[in-house]
Amino acid sequence: MSHFIGRLGEKNRRRIQSVLDVVIFGAVRLLGVLMRVMSRRLARRVAFLLGDFVHHVVGLRCELVYRNIGISFPEKSPAEIRSIAKRVYRNMAVTMIEVLRFPLVRSREDAATLVDMDVHVDEFMRRTKNGLTGAVIVSGHFGNWELMALAFGILAKPVTIVVKRLSNDLVDRRMNELRTLRGNSVVYDNLALRKGLRLLADGGVLAILADQSDPSATYFGEFLGRRATIFSGAAFFALKAQVPLFVTMCRFARDGKYKTEMQEINTSDLTFCKEDIAILALRYTRVLEEYIKRWPEEWFWLHNRWKNGGDVQTGG
Repeated sequence: MSHFIGRLGEKNRRRIQSVLDVVIFGAVRLLGVLMRVMSRRLARRVAFLLGDFVHHVVGLRCELVYRNIGISFPEKSPAEIRSIAKRVYRNMAVTMIEVLRFPLVRSREDAATLVDMDVHVDEFMRRTKNGLTGAVIVSGHFGNWELMALAFGILAKPVTIVVKRLSNDLVDRRMNELRTLRGNSVVYDNLALRKGLRLLADGGVLAILADQSDPSATYFGEFLGRRATIFSGAAFFALKAQVPLFVTMCRFARDGKYKTEMQEINTSDLTFCKEDIAILALRYTRVLEEYIKRWPEEWFWLHNRWKNGGDVQTGG
Protein backbone atom coordinates (compact mmCIF):
# COMPACT_ATOMS: atom_id res chain seq x y z
CA MET A 1 0.00 0.00 0.00
CA SER A 2 2.72 2.49 0.97
CA HIS A 3 4.63 1.68 -2.28
CA PHE A 4 1.48 2.30 -4.31
CA ILE A 5 0.78 5.60 -2.55
CA GLY A 6 4.40 6.65 -3.08
CA ARG A 7 3.97 6.45 -6.86
CA LEU A 8 1.05 8.84 -6.88
CA GLY A 9 1.20 12.61 -7.11
CA GLU A 10 1.45 14.68 -3.94
CA LYS A 11 -2.17 15.83 -4.15
CA ASN A 12 -3.47 12.28 -4.56
CA ARG A 13 -1.24 11.04 -1.74
CA ARG A 14 -2.72 13.61 0.61
CA ARG A 15 -6.24 12.60 -0.37
CA ILE A 16 -5.59 8.91 0.16
CA GLN A 17 -3.87 9.58 3.47
CA SER A 18 -6.84 11.67 4.60
CA VAL A 19 -9.21 8.82 3.73
CA LEU A 20 -7.01 6.32 5.58
CA ASP A 21 -6.91 8.61 8.61
CA VAL A 22 -10.72 8.76 8.68
CA VAL A 23 -11.00 4.99 8.31
CA ILE A 24 -8.52 4.40 11.15
CA PHE A 25 -10.29 6.93 13.34
CA GLY A 26 -13.64 5.27 12.66
CA ALA A 27 -12.18 1.88 13.56
CA VAL A 28 -10.81 3.29 16.83
CA ARG A 29 -14.17 4.82 17.73
CA LEU A 30 -16.01 1.58 16.92
CA LEU A 31 -13.53 -0.48 18.90
CA GLY A 32 -14.00 1.87 21.85
CA VAL A 33 -17.78 1.40 21.79
CA LEU A 34 -17.40 -2.38 21.68
CA MET A 35 -14.85 -2.46 24.49
CA ARG A 36 -17.04 -0.35 26.77
CA VAL A 37 -20.03 -2.69 26.50
CA MET A 38 -17.88 -5.71 27.39
CA SER A 39 -16.75 -6.74 30.84
CA ARG A 40 -13.16 -5.87 31.65
CA ARG A 41 -12.21 -9.55 31.64
CA LEU A 42 -13.65 -10.09 28.18
CA ALA A 43 -12.05 -6.87 26.92
CA ARG A 44 -8.64 -8.12 28.10
CA ARG A 45 -9.19 -11.39 26.24
CA VAL A 46 -9.97 -9.45 23.07
CA ALA A 47 -6.84 -7.37 23.67
CA PHE A 48 -4.75 -10.56 23.92
CA LEU A 49 -6.13 -11.74 20.57
CA LEU A 50 -5.43 -8.34 19.04
CA GLY A 51 -1.88 -8.34 20.41
CA ASP A 52 -1.28 -11.85 19.05
CA PHE A 53 -2.60 -10.74 15.66
CA VAL A 54 -0.26 -7.74 15.52
CA HIS A 55 2.61 -9.94 16.67
CA HIS A 56 2.19 -13.03 14.52
CA VAL A 57 0.17 -11.87 11.49
CA VAL A 58 1.05 -8.21 11.00
CA GLY A 59 4.54 -8.70 12.41
CA LEU A 60 4.78 -5.06 13.46
CA ARG A 61 8.47 -4.35 14.20
CA CYS A 62 8.99 -7.98 15.17
CA GLU A 63 12.58 -8.06 13.99
CA LEU A 64 13.41 -4.96 16.05
CA VAL A 65 11.64 -6.29 19.15
CA TYR A 66 13.29 -9.72 19.05
CA ARG A 67 16.72 -8.28 18.31
CA ASN A 68 16.65 -5.72 21.11
CA ILE A 69 15.33 -8.16 23.69
CA GLY A 70 18.00 -10.66 22.68
CA ILE A 71 20.83 -8.13 22.87
CA SER A 72 19.61 -6.72 26.18
CA PHE A 73 19.22 -10.19 27.73
CA PRO A 74 21.91 -12.38 26.12
CA GLU A 75 21.40 -15.03 28.81
CA LYS A 76 17.84 -15.73 27.67
CA SER A 77 17.01 -18.58 25.28
CA PRO A 78 15.08 -18.05 22.01
CA ALA A 79 12.00 -19.54 23.70
CA GLU A 80 12.25 -17.05 26.57
CA ILE A 81 12.66 -14.17 24.13
CA ARG A 82 9.56 -15.29 22.23
CA SER A 83 7.61 -15.49 25.48
CA ILE A 84 8.64 -11.95 26.46
CA ALA A 85 7.78 -10.64 22.98
CA LYS A 86 4.35 -12.28 23.11
CA ARG A 87 3.54 -10.52 26.38
CA VAL A 88 4.93 -7.22 25.05
CA TYR A 89 2.45 -7.22 22.16
CA ARG A 90 -0.39 -8.27 24.43
CA ASN A 91 0.42 -5.52 26.90
CA MET A 92 0.48 -2.98 24.07
CA ALA A 93 -3.03 -4.04 23.06
CA VAL A 94 -4.30 -4.09 26.65
CA THR A 95 -3.02 -0.55 27.20
CA MET A 96 -4.88 0.66 24.12
CA ILE A 97 -8.10 -1.13 25.15
CA GLU A 98 -7.90 0.27 28.69
CA VAL A 99 -7.56 3.79 27.26
CA LEU A 100 -10.70 3.26 25.17
CA ARG A 101 -12.48 2.23 28.39
CA PHE A 102 -11.52 5.45 30.23
CA PRO A 103 -15.10 6.85 30.06
CA LEU A 104 -16.10 4.03 32.44
CA VAL A 105 -13.73 5.37 35.12
CA ARG A 106 -16.02 7.97 36.68
CA SER A 107 -15.04 8.15 40.35
CA ARG A 108 -12.30 7.60 42.91
CA GLU A 109 -13.81 4.18 43.61
CA ASP A 110 -13.60 3.21 39.93
CA ALA A 111 -9.96 4.29 39.77
CA ALA A 112 -9.10 2.46 42.98
CA THR A 113 -10.52 -0.81 41.63
CA LEU A 114 -8.07 -0.61 38.73
CA VAL A 115 -4.92 0.92 40.21
CA ASP A 116 -3.37 0.44 43.65
CA MET A 117 -1.52 3.61 44.64
CA ASP A 118 -2.84 4.63 48.08
CA VAL A 119 0.48 4.56 49.97
CA HIS A 120 2.26 6.47 47.23
CA VAL A 121 -0.40 9.17 47.13
CA ASP A 122 0.17 9.85 50.83
CA GLU A 123 3.93 10.23 50.35
CA PHE A 124 3.50 12.42 47.30
CA MET A 125 1.10 14.72 49.13
CA ARG A 126 3.49 14.98 52.08
CA ARG A 127 6.44 15.94 49.89
CA THR A 128 4.41 18.51 47.94
CA LYS A 129 2.87 20.12 51.04
CA ASN A 130 -0.52 18.53 50.43
CA GLY A 131 -0.31 19.24 46.72
CA LEU A 132 0.43 22.95 47.05
CA THR A 133 3.91 22.85 45.49
CA GLY A 134 4.87 21.66 42.04
CA ALA A 135 6.49 18.35 41.12
CA VAL A 136 7.89 16.46 38.15
CA ILE A 137 6.80 12.86 37.60
CA VAL A 138 8.97 10.67 35.39
CA SER A 139 7.77 7.38 33.97
CA GLY A 140 8.16 5.23 30.88
CA HIS A 141 6.15 3.24 28.37
CA PHE A 142 5.87 0.52 30.96
CA GLY A 143 2.88 -1.42 32.26
CA ASN A 144 -0.18 0.74 31.66
CA TRP A 145 1.27 4.24 31.81
CA GLU A 146 -1.89 5.84 30.42
CA LEU A 147 -4.17 4.32 33.06
CA MET A 148 -1.67 5.24 35.78
CA ALA A 149 -1.82 8.91 34.76
CA LEU A 150 -5.62 8.89 34.73
CA ALA A 151 -5.81 7.25 38.16
CA PHE A 152 -3.17 9.58 39.64
CA GLY A 153 -5.14 12.60 38.47
CA ILE A 154 -8.26 11.25 40.19
CA LEU A 155 -6.72 9.83 43.37
CA ALA A 156 -3.96 12.36 44.04
CA LYS A 157 -3.75 15.53 41.96
CA PRO A 158 -4.40 16.38 38.30
CA VAL A 159 -1.27 16.27 36.16
CA THR A 160 -0.22 17.85 32.90
CA ILE A 161 1.12 15.16 30.58
CA VAL A 162 3.76 15.96 27.98
CA VAL A 163 2.67 14.19 24.77
CA LYS A 164 3.87 13.84 21.21
CA ARG A 165 1.48 14.77 18.44
CA LEU A 166 0.25 11.74 16.48
CA SER A 167 0.37 11.83 12.68
CA ASN A 168 -3.37 11.11 12.50
CA ASP A 169 -4.98 14.33 13.75
CA LEU A 170 -8.33 12.68 14.39
CA VAL A 171 -6.86 9.92 16.53
CA ASP A 172 -4.57 12.43 18.25
CA ARG A 173 -7.55 14.58 19.22
CA ARG A 174 -9.49 11.56 20.51
CA MET A 175 -6.54 10.29 22.55
CA ASN A 176 -6.18 13.65 24.24
CA GLU A 177 -9.93 13.80 24.92
CA LEU A 178 -9.63 10.47 26.74
CA ARG A 179 -6.49 11.51 28.63
CA THR A 180 -8.18 14.67 29.91
CA LEU A 181 -11.59 13.20 30.83
CA ARG A 182 -11.06 13.40 34.60
CA GLY A 183 -9.09 16.57 35.22
CA ASN A 184 -5.68 15.93 33.66
CA SER A 185 -4.39 18.12 30.86
CA VAL A 186 -1.86 17.66 28.07
CA VAL A 187 0.83 19.78 26.48
CA TYR A 188 2.64 18.94 23.26
CA ASP A 189 6.36 18.40 23.65
CA ASN A 190 7.27 21.35 21.43
CA LEU A 191 5.38 23.69 23.80
CA ALA A 192 6.44 22.01 27.05
CA LEU A 193 9.41 24.27 27.88
CA ARG A 194 7.47 27.49 28.24
CA LYS A 195 4.25 26.03 29.63
CA GLY A 196 5.96 23.48 31.86
CA LEU A 197 7.99 26.00 33.84
CA ARG A 198 4.95 28.20 34.33
CA LEU A 199 2.93 25.19 35.47
CA LEU A 200 5.54 24.15 38.05
CA ALA A 201 5.81 27.70 39.37
CA ASP A 202 2.05 27.67 39.91
CA GLY A 203 2.20 24.40 41.88
CA GLY A 204 1.26 22.04 39.06
CA VAL A 205 2.49 18.53 38.34
CA LEU A 206 4.29 17.81 35.08
CA ALA A 207 4.38 14.16 33.89
CA ILE A 208 7.03 13.11 31.37
CA LEU A 209 7.88 9.77 29.76
CA ALA A 210 11.67 9.55 29.67
CA ASP A 211 12.43 6.20 28.05
CA GLN A 212 12.49 6.99 24.32
CA SER A 213 15.42 7.88 22.11
CA ASP A 214 15.91 11.64 21.89
CA PRO A 215 17.31 12.83 18.53
CA SER A 216 18.17 16.24 20.00
CA ALA A 217 19.88 14.88 23.11
CA THR A 218 23.22 16.21 24.29
CA TYR A 219 23.65 13.60 27.03
CA PHE A 220 24.60 9.99 26.39
CA GLY A 221 25.16 6.92 28.51
CA GLU A 222 24.48 3.21 28.69
CA PHE A 223 20.95 1.89 28.66
CA LEU A 224 20.57 -1.87 29.13
CA GLY A 225 24.23 -2.28 28.25
CA ARG A 226 24.28 -0.21 25.07
CA ARG A 227 25.09 3.39 24.27
CA ALA A 228 21.95 5.52 24.05
CA THR A 229 20.67 9.04 24.47
CA ILE A 230 19.74 10.06 28.01
CA PHE A 231 16.56 12.12 28.16
CA SER A 232 17.31 15.17 30.31
CA GLY A 233 14.11 17.20 29.96
CA ALA A 234 12.63 16.09 33.28
CA ALA A 235 15.89 16.89 35.08
CA PHE A 236 15.94 20.36 33.52
CA PHE A 237 12.41 21.10 34.74
CA ALA A 238 12.95 19.79 38.28
CA LEU A 239 16.21 21.65 38.87
CA LYS A 240 15.14 24.85 37.15
CA ALA A 241 11.84 25.05 39.07
CA GLN A 242 13.39 23.64 42.27
CA VAL A 243 10.66 21.03 42.74
CA PRO A 244 10.87 17.35 43.73
CA LEU A 245 11.15 14.68 41.06
CA PHE A 246 9.48 11.29 41.38
CA VAL A 247 9.79 8.15 39.28
CA THR A 248 6.40 6.45 39.15
CA MET A 249 5.98 3.06 37.49
CA CYS A 250 2.94 0.88 36.91
CA ARG A 251 2.78 -2.87 36.33
CA PHE A 252 0.09 -5.51 36.22
CA ALA A 253 -0.37 -7.54 39.41
CA ARG A 254 -1.85 -10.99 39.92
CA ASP A 255 -4.96 -9.62 41.60
CA GLY A 256 -6.02 -8.01 38.31
CA LYS A 257 -5.12 -4.48 39.40
CA TYR A 258 -2.19 -2.37 38.36
CA LYS A 259 0.36 -1.74 41.07
CA THR A 260 2.12 1.62 41.12
CA GLU A 261 5.46 2.24 42.76
CA MET A 262 6.80 5.72 43.38
CA GLN A 263 10.18 6.85 44.57
CA GLU A 264 11.62 10.30 44.91
CA ILE A 265 14.98 10.88 43.23
CA ASN A 266 17.40 12.78 45.42
CA THR A 267 18.17 16.30 44.18
CA SER A 268 19.42 17.81 47.45
CA ASP A 269 23.05 17.72 46.26
CA LEU A 270 22.30 19.24 42.85
CA THR A 271 21.93 22.73 41.42
CA PHE A 272 20.66 24.01 38.11
CA CYS A 273 23.68 23.54 35.87
CA LYS A 274 24.57 21.40 32.87
CA GLU A 275 26.59 18.87 34.86
CA ASP A 276 23.90 18.34 37.50
CA ILE A 277 21.14 18.04 34.90
CA ALA A 278 23.14 15.16 33.41
CA ILE A 279 23.60 13.55 36.83
CA LEU A 280 19.90 13.74 37.68
CA ALA A 281 18.92 12.41 34.24
CA LEU A 282 21.18 9.41 34.76
CA ARG A 283 19.68 8.79 38.20
CA TYR A 284 16.12 8.44 37.00
CA THR A 285 17.22 6.61 33.85
CA ARG A 286 18.84 3.95 36.04
CA VAL A 287 15.55 3.47 37.89
CA LEU A 288 13.67 3.01 34.62
CA GLU A 289 16.34 0.57 33.50
CA GLU A 290 15.99 -1.53 36.65
CA TYR A 291 12.26 -1.92 36.12
CA ILE A 292 12.80 -3.08 32.55
CA LYS A 293 15.42 -5.58 33.66
CA ARG A 294 13.06 -7.01 36.27
CA TRP A 295 9.87 -7.02 34.19
CA PRO A 296 10.95 -6.86 30.52
CA GLU A 297 7.53 -7.97 29.28
CA GLU A 298 6.01 -4.74 30.62
CA TRP A 299 8.12 -2.39 28.49
CA PHE A 300 7.22 -1.13 25.03
CA TRP A 301 10.06 -2.70 23.05
CA LEU A 302 8.62 -1.46 19.74
CA HIS A 303 10.54 1.79 20.25
CA ASN A 304 14.03 1.84 18.74
CA ARG A 305 15.61 3.08 21.96
CA TRP A 306 19.19 2.94 20.67
CA LYS A 307 18.82 4.56 17.24
CA ASN A 308 20.44 7.86 18.27
CA GLY A 309 23.31 6.47 20.36
CA GLY A 310 25.91 8.27 18.26
CA ASP A 311 29.56 8.64 19.10
CA VAL A 312 29.38 11.69 21.34
CA GLN A 313 31.14 11.68 24.68
CA THR A 314 28.91 10.79 27.62
CA GLY A 315 27.61 13.80 29.52
CA GLY A 316 27.78 13.75 33.32
